[in-house]
Amino acid sequence: MRLLRRIEDHLRIHRVSPARFGREVLGDPRFVFDLHNGRRPREATIARVDAYLDAAAEQGPGTP
Repeated sequence: MRLLRRIEDHLRIHRVSPARFGREVLGDPRFVFDLHNGRRPREATIARVDAYLDAAAEQGPGTP
């Protein structure tokens, strides 16, 4: 899953825990864990996460 790979890269680069990422982006601290267990997010959720990751990429690795 492309989304999970992008999230994992973000977590590694920005040194953010999966729970913190899910809480900050979606208000769901289990989001990343659930993706690993087969959760299939809706298109609106994917778009929201993609927008967050795109914005974080523009800001660089110094920001979560």
